[in-house]
Amino acid sequence: MDRALAALFLLLLLVPACGGKRPSTQPPSAPDSAKLKPSQRPYTVLGQRYEPLTSHEGFAQEGIASWYGPDFHGKKTSSGEVYDMHAMTAAHKTLPLGVYVKVRNKENGSEVIVKVNDRGPFVKNRVIDLSFTAARKLGVDVKGTAPVRVEALGYRAASGPGEEYYREPDDYDKGNYSVQVGSFKDTLNAQRLSAEMKKLFGHSEIQPAMVNGERFSRVLVGKYTSLKDAEAAERKFAEHGYPGSFAVSLD
Repeated sequence: MDRALAALFLLLLLVPACGGKRPSTQPPSAPDSAKLKPSQRPYTVLGQRYEPLTSHEGFAQEGIASWYGPDFHGKKTSSGEVYDMHAMTAAHKTLPLGVYVKVRNKENGSEVIVKVNDRGPFVKNRVIDLSFTAARKLGVDVKGTAPVRVEALGYRAASGPGEEYYREPDDYDKGNYSVQVGSFKDTLNAQRLSAEMKKLFGHSEIQPAMVNGERFSRVLVGKYTSLKDAEAAERKFAEHGYPGSFAVSLD
């Protein structure tokens, strides 16, 4: 298996090229892009600057696809969602997060539709990192890489029998969000924290999650209709003793 350097903020790790560790960075803020949502701000990895696109319209790309799996299952992606290796998702360096793309394996003609919810792959000549299930459906999981064509479709609006519909969002910032302040194996600990958060902030709920075959209870606090408000709450929770807090989408 090929090996390559990847970056997670300022750490440099020697990692497998596929199905293993890879960076999943949250692009940092920049003074000249303060009005952009975090996932749209320029960011730098291994000295390379990336500027996320503000639109997917007309986007098509060919190159090499790889995949990532167990080492990142259950961890936070650049979009704030939790990575699920069994879901149909992917990482891309510049496409808007949340956009759906069609990926075709040029070797066998197989096609899948995946949601871009992470950043990467930061390996030369790789254009997209697929979830394990998406890679398996395309026949990429065994070999590890394959030549593909990536075509942006849009944002999923509705679905009908045998047909999917996509649209541009009315507002990138609007949606349904909450903030995860903790995750526990012990349900009683989650219940205690959730009760405390509910008293302090008016709303808290517990969501179950499976990570590497183990059941966890995630404590979510607050309901927000914009990513900006959820991220402001995230910073507040971090300043008050919950440094691992992060905004999550409920859509």
